[in-house]
Amino acid sequence: MITADTSIEDLVTSVPSSVSYLMKKGIKCLACGEPIWGTLGQAAREKGFTEEDISGFVSDLRLLASGDKH
Repeated sequence: MITADTSIEDLVTSVPSSVSYLMKKGIKCLACGEPIWGTLGQAAREKGFTEEDISGFVSDLRLLASGDKH
């Protein structure tokens, strides 16, 4: 299950569509084609997002994950 503590590497590996979602939010998740270090929550906080924002990202990404499995 995706949480704010999910690593970026695990997220982009298990939910490929998360890359474009995060990039649209201004959260860099790839560098030189490789996932960045850290968690979803850390990456979002570095960009100034609130805990409420991060909660929304987690919900959105869970929906994306369910779509990626079909």
